[in-house]
Amino acid sequence: MRAEFVNPFLTSLVNVLTTMAQLEVTPKKPQLKKTEVAKGDVSGLIGMIGPQTKGSFSITFEEELALEIMSRMLGERPSGIDADVTDMVGEITNMVTGGAKRILADKGFDFDMATPIVVSGREHTITHKSEGQIILMPFESEYGRAYIEICFDD
Repeated sequence: MRAEFVNPFLTSLVNVLTTMAQLEVTPKKPQLKKTEVAKGDVSGLIGMIGPQTKGSFSITFEEELALEIMSRMLGERPSGIDADVTDMVGEITNMVTGGAKRILADKGFDFDMATPIVVSGREHTITHKSEGQIILMPFESEYGRAYIEICFDD
């Protein structure tokens, strides 16, 4: 997968969390993901399709980080992952994908986005419907980790 597809999602996640939650996350080394098991506790998954390619994007948060983002964005901290937290993760998924879409459109790649699906629970699975390899990008913060997964058809 080309970096020109991946980097807009990384940039967009950092922008969304900095702007909406005043929270810094640091990207770590990307890797190939071999299983469908999520690394965190709550994930947003969104499909994308365009004339040049199709793919999917997910963002997964460890529970503590998701609760901290909720607290910073809405001023309330639930005791665990609930419907409000999953709604927030869906919105963050939309915002990050929308930001990446704008960056990619400037480079001549256009795509439409589906409605995000949110899944939660320990060791939940994320199934990408594309044929390409899954790139896993971890991010660290003082409240835990987030993980981006990007998969486009080759």
